[in-house]
Amino acid sequence: MTCDPRPPLRVTVFSDYICPFCYIGFLRLERLRADYDLRVNWCLIEIHPDNPPEGRAVAELGYSEEDWSAMMGSLGEMAREEGVTIRPHTCTTNSRRALLLAEAAKEEGAEVFYALHRRLFEVYLGAGRNIAEPDLLRTLAAEAGAAPGLAERAWSEPRYADRLQRNLAAALELGVTGTPTFFIGERRLTGALPVEVLRHVARAVA
Repeated sequence: MTCDPRPPLRVTVFSDYICPFCYIGFLRLERLRADYDLRVNWCLIEIHPDNPPEGRAVAELGYSEEDWSAMMGSLGEMAREEGVTIRPHTCTTNSRRALLLAEAAKEEGAEVFYALHRRLFEVYLGAGRNIAEPDLLRTLAAEAGAAPGLAERAWSEPRYADRLQRNLAAALELGVTGTPTFFIGERRLTGALPVEVLRHVARAVA
């Protein structure tokens, strides 16, 4: 039996698939796996539960044109640093079905969950597809290696909705005000922070 030389690092992340900064945060956190045995608790929450499944313009979210332009400029720079494509973000959607599916995928093992987790970000933010569409989600689940019928189970069994509710309750209790929010040990980090910041905190707590 070979011992993993990497020290364990427990991280809790509050995240949503329709949050582009959560995608960047995920990619940056993954870069810590080279040095740490990452054990991540993904607390998936709906940041815009009022969004309709057919989507709506991001202009309706209440950001000023100046603030939105600055956010998208920063996001574009981050995406280039991480070597990924994020399409111009002009429309947002409802993420509930995707979140429920991801919660169910956790039971399929880490390989299936992370394959689906990454693809949900890529397909929505990189390809501009609507991850509220049931057929698209079924396809992504199958491609990730999930068992047949996972989507139907995720959307019909109350325990997955209960998990989302518990995640939201935890976020409220901890005072989470934005996504992504990371808890590394006792340290709270909010936003798609540089990987050097994540490493600095990891070294301090691992």
